[in-house]
Amino acid sequence: MPHPPSVVTADLVETFELAPESLRPWLTELARMPTVLALSEPLAQIPQAATTIVLSAEHDGPRDALVVGPQTKATYWRPNKPAGCVRLRLAPGAIRSLLGVHAAELTDRTMRLEDLPGPAADLSAELIELAPEEVLPYLEDELPRRIADDPAQRDHRHLLAAAVASISADQPVPVPELAARLSVSERQLRNLFASGIGISPKHFARIDRVRKVLSHAGTIPWAELAAANGYYDQSHMSADFRTLMGVPPTMFFRGRLPAPTPCRPLTKLT
Repeated sequence: MPHPPSVVTADLVETFELAPESLRPWLTELARMPTVLALSEPLAQIPQAATTIVLSAEHDGPRDALVVGPQTKATYWRPNKPAGCVRLRLAPGAIRSLLGVHAAELTDRTMRLEDLPGPAADLSAELIELAPEEVLPYLEDELPRRIADDPAQRDHRHLLAAAVASISADQPVPVPELAARLSVSERQLRNLFASGIGISPKHFARIDRVRKVLSHAGTIPWAELAAANGYYDQSHMSADFRTLMGVPPTMFFRGRLPAPTPCRPLTKLT
């Protein structure tokens, strides 16, 4: 069943640009969300396993640079004024070197970039003044000279990249088998995910599967979609979808969404 017109997700209205090779140690992509006007139905923000720097701009209003940590469940909101943004997705394992904190400290939280202790905070004032097409060239000039590529952090990034690729593959690997393939213990793997991504490997896999269900719904029957994404059966898929999205898939794709909620308040590190 395809997305009905009433279901609008941020992913559907964004355009994406892969980060250039020089920025791949820290960024995976730049996404642009055009100015969103008043909507009759809530805008769905589906779960996201990445930490994101959001350069927001209200229409003819103030600009801000925010850090949005991994979002473990969907949120629904209705814009009350025209606004657009640029989103910089951070690479797994890059959060510590860019933001100066472990990724788990950011999970389900939103903070101002300038309030974080990492070197990226010093770029906040410049970033919010740039046009979207100027952001990546600016970062290509600034990040390599501000951030030393520590060998240990580089090894962690490579290990996390391999783990993420395996979990996101068409035939995902169970966590115990994945740890064995990567020659680390399950505990080490969980610690790497907590510090470098902000969620456990199991929760990363759950988010990845629900995102695949959202992108492929309507192409094959529900039962086949469940089997193709590693669920035990259709009821398992429906229960997992409901936990992360707030409603079962049949309700979601009929446009019967949870009530919109206010944006999360900004927080600071304690």
